[in-house]
Amino acid sequence: MADSTRSGRYLSQPGGYQAFLPSPLPPNPPLAVDDEMLSFLSAADRALGRLDGATEVLPNPDLFVSMYVRREAVLSSQIEGTQASLVDVLEYEADGARKGLPADVSEVVNHVRAMNYGLDRLQSLPLSLRLIREIHERLLADARGGTLTPGEFRTSQNWIGPPGSTLNEASFIPPPPNEVMKAMGDLEIFLASNRDLPTLLAVALSHAQFETIHPFLDGNGRVGRLLVTFVLCERQVLSRPLLYLSHYLKKQRAEYYARLQAIRDTGAWEPWVKFFLRGVAEVATEATATARRILQLREDHRERVAQQMSTPNALRLLELLYQRPIVTARLVQHELNVSPPTANSLVKGLLDMGLLAETTGQRRNRTFAYRSYLALFEDEAPTPSNRRRVLDASVHEPVN
Repeated sequence: MADSTRSGRYLSQPGGYQAFLPSPLPPNPPLAVDDEMLSFLSAADRALGRLDGATEVLPNPDLFVSMYVRREAVLSSQIEGTQASLVDVLEYEADGARKGLPADVSEVVNHVRAMNYGLDRLQSLPLSLRLIREIHERLLADARGGTLTPGEFRTSQNWIGPPGSTLNEASFIPPPPNEVMKAMGDLEIFLASNRDLPTLLAVALSHAQFETIHPFLDGNGRVGRLLVTFVLCERQVLSRPLLYLSHYLKKQRAEYYARLQAIRDTGAWEPWVKFFLRGVAEVATEATATARRILQLREDHRERVAQQMSTPNALRLLELLYQRPIVTARLVQHELNVSPPTANSLVKGLLDMGLLAETTGQRRNRTFAYRSYLALFEDEAPTPSNRRRVLDASVHEPVN
């Protein structure tokens, strides 16, 4: 059973099950910051500093951020069972009017909107229960879970377990509904105070506490992962929202869940915090390397385009591809404000140079991928079902 003085306690419920009620943060007794944790904390802080610095040298850091926001939305949604890939989302953005909005892609698009909305709101509203509810409302709007009270804390019991499991078969049961508001209020107080605690330690504690409370009927994992980025941006640890842990947590999913459960069962906060800090350092280091590769790629391709295509619009198209790496001729026409023949000529020029690859194999309604750039964001090899499409585009889609 859990250490009631440190992480919380299990409460017997009328239905014969036990729900867990977390103790308010910070842990008591306090977090034991040993030499190993200090080392992990130092490595994570250095990696975040390098990431922040590396993005400052990019010609347009916001384009880099835009792709990372989409990638995080895809990976965070995949953790919850969504099958949509980054390529699916980019193809919808390129030609959504014709293709419609598939359900899985809708969830990822909502995730992007919720993330951007929250980051904008942080400019005028502190990280609070109000903001968390607003983000959740946008996350679930018109998507799976849209009937499960978007933007409202739950008023019924939820649980975590295999598909089809009952309350009595659950692997973990969060606080009963009458305790949710107080638990979330305590978390809000913790986020607004404890400024002497290193930010990364505060983020690690608050993410685990949010997942333990599980305040919504759906979308808790996605909101909890967004919370990490929002705290770092609010406290100005990062000038841009560039740290996203879903890639790490997806790879280490079993350990992730085990570390969270160990907090509840034994009050094991320290192993969780160390796991979290390792993830921060790993993900920040990967993102820094990606930023540097993007800079080198852009310089190389700008030089090639300038040498082989005489029109300034070709360089404008290349810049567009860093924000929209999958395009149609119609999209190019609209974004660059050029005529249809000019748009087709520009696309053909980059296609002939090998910078764009046609992905549909069709004569009409074609889409084109900036494969070298997309390859910098790939995560896993393709499955047999998507292999032909991936090879045609020279892009590997992340799979669940």
